[in-house]
Amino acid sequence: MDISDYPTPDEEIHRYESHNNDVEDPRYQKFVSPLVDKILEHYSPDDKGLDFGAGTGPVITKMLTDEGYDIITYDPFFDNNTTVFDETFDYIVSCEVIEHFHEPHMEFERLRGMLNPGGALFLKTDVYTEDIDFHAWYYKSDETHVFFYHPETFRWIKEAFNFIKLEIDGRHISLFA
Repeated sequence: MDISDYPTPDEEIHRYESHNNDVEDPRYQKFVSPLVDKILEHYSPDDKGLDFGAGTGPVITKMLTDEGYDIITYDPFFDNNTTVFDETFDYIVSCEVIEHFHEPHMEFERLRGMLNPGGALFLKTDVYTEDIDFHAWYYKSDETHVFFYHPETFRWIKEAFNFIKLEIDGRHISLFA
């Protein structure tokens, strides 16, 4: 999206507050469960995690803390605890967030710098491919979605930020440090 068309912070907050993000909602839990499963597969409760862009209902954090995991939240609008930027983590999870990045290069550089060696970044977003009719694509109609990702973009991110492994499984992207 052209930067002149970016929503204002107030417009973004209004849009995010319209989401139904009840952490007890089984449908919401099912929606994020592939990310939770990735963390459960690769990390233990002793590892430290960050739910980056947790929003108004940090369901991933709730599901992992219910399993005894050590995970904290950050959200620029709803939990703007910038002290997290001075910490490092074994894993960072970001569900339906990266398409909102106004400065993706800076954000990925920041996230990569916050990962411990052997850490991972787990993402969820709709990935654009050539078989999608962009003009009819529902994902571009959200005015807060300002940046879209192609599989080639994730390969570039892997190389540019020195990740050692990339996995793309539909809407679920894993980058391993």
